[in-house]
Amino acid sequence: MKNNENGRSMVEMLGVLAIIGVLSAGGLAGYSKAMFKHKLNNTMDQITMLVTNIRTMYGTQRTYAGLSNYKAYQLGIVPAVMVSGTPAENSTTLTNPFKGKVTILPAASKATDTAKTGAFVIGYEKLPKEACIALATADFGTGAGSGFVGVNILAANTAITKEDQSTVKVGAGTDGRAEGSAYTMENAISGCQEMSSIIWKFY
Repeated sequence: MKNNENGRSMVEMLGVLAIIGVLSAGGLAGYSKAMFKHKLNNTMDQITMLVTNIRTMYGTQRTYAGLSNYKAYQLGIVPAVMVSGTPAENSTTLTNPFKGKVTILPAASKATDTAKTGAFVIGYEKLPKEACIALATADFGTGAGSGFVGVNILAANTAITKEDQSTVKVGAGTDGRAEGSAYTMENAISGCQEMSSIIWKFY
């Protein structure tokens, strides 16, 4: 008597499903890493573009008085993709690739700059820890001549305000950073948390 077996056994089907599950999990992990890298690269590009555009627009002024999110939008300093909602004088919301807010403000270039308009700050909120570490240690210029004053990591879920521009000082931080110096990897790891905010100051 012939024993004809058609189709697959339950064990074979479970094996196939297990293989599909492993491949899917690996694919999702790879996709997540690729998306994170894409967002991080976009963030670096955004910051570099903002600094370049602000310096170009204000290059002959010797002051950044009046600089704000709305003014940056009006002058075409920020791309449309960063603008969330309808821009207005006191309520222009700019967002970064990680969906946190971006803040652009004038700042003091040195202690004697009582008008607090000789420099400017760019703040990014709600950064994942890994992104915070990469951005806090990024080289935006070295030394006083580069125009990069410094960077400061703020507490998690901190909304950046005008007062925060004073947190970035020459030699700010416990690691003794000099003007134009980023965080060391060790200090960035200890300073960054999930949903951290970072503020950069430039001339």
